[in-house]
Amino acid sequence: MAKSPKISASHEPGGLIVHISGLLPSLSPAEQRVARLVVSDPADAARRTITDLATAAETSEATVIRFCRSVGMDGYPQLRIRLAAEAARRVEPPDARVVGGDIPPGADLAQIIATIAFNDARAVEETAEQLDPAVCEQVVEAIVGAGRIEVYGAGASGFVASDFQQKLHRIGRMAFYFPDVHTALTSAALLAKGDVAVGISHSGTTADVIEVLEQARARGASTVALTNFPRSPITDVADFVLTTAARETTYRSGAMASRLAQLTVVDCLFVGVAARNRARARRALEVTADAVRTRRVGPGRRRG
Repeated sequence: MAKSPKISASHEPGGLIVHISGLLPSLSPAEQRVARLVVSDPADAARRTITDLATAAETSEATVIRFCRSVGMDGYPQLRIRLAAEAARRVEPPDARVVGGDIPPGADLAQIIATIAFNDARAVEETAEQLDPAVCEQVVEAIVGAGRIEVYGAGASGFVASDFQQKLHRIGRMAFYFPDVHTALTSAALLAKGDVAVGISHSGTTADVIEVLEQARARGASTVALTNFPRSPITDVADFVLTTAARETTYRSGAMASRLAQLTVVDCLFVGVAARNRARARRALEVTADAVRTRRVGPGRRRG
């Protein structure tokens, strides 16, 4: 099976801001300060000279140039042009009180609701925009031909891993999810060529998930990483890398936005797998739905 190429700094199908956000953890501290200014207000950054931007980021002009190269730009002039174009196409929140991803001190509940709704919706939209259909197709192909599929995740990503396993299992795929890392490691050690292991980690730095995926790869299984950061450590042990575009904030680490973005990718893969044999998938869904039909409370039944 052909391996998917690792994502390069110049590959940014979802837009420059999404691209920079994904690379932020891999940048130096000084470059991160530049990145945060650029991401928070692309239009303002595009208007600044290199000296102005360096001063605002409390760094040097040389660091700004290094930042440009780190994110795939030839230099600062190209960055300014791209930022101006990005700002022009940027969708603004429908509520004027929604600014950026953070919820400001003193925000009332209406503002909290508007901010969360806007940023959750944006995470799904930007994830879909930057998702690589060619890599998705390769992953679907691997899953369809797999003898066994294992999905790994910890914390909030564990809920997504469990959801993916359940979806695949319902259409008759031999899929497993192990929340305990020891069980996951022992199971991964029994994988072989033709099997598929999927590791889900928003940060891409979750040691448990990386270690299990590494074990699966060592046994010959095809490995898939789903992460928000294309240069994170989990990508080093993955044959295929799929990325989300969620922006976690001060109060919302492991937030719903990241899970919604991950679930968007999971649903795309699930439907892609199901579409390969629609008749089989439909029958499996009907049979499994019928199996639990009697477990639902009918409309005539009321609590006393």
